Amino acid sequence: MLSVRLRNPDREVEVVGDRTIRDVLTELSIDPDTVLVIRDRELLTRNARVGTDDRIEIRPVISGGAAIPAGVGTRVAMHGGR
Repeated sequence: MLSVRLRNPDREVEVVGDRTIRDVLTELSIDPDTVLVIRDRELLTRNARVGTDDRIEIRPVISGGAAIPAGVGTRVAMHGGR
């Protein structure tokens, strides 16, 4: 069996191996666009194959931008005019 470590929330499950990451994610009802899959510190693609003795980790993709410091972008300069 393929050992799968899921993050957020942390849990571990076992599924049938010897298939693609896409197939594993489908079985677990996980959208491939929302996660990163890692085996032995290597990022795997959806088409990568995993075996029955493999251990993978599935982490959610977290993205965000830098916060805008207070006061930046909030003032409008008025030049020329009346």
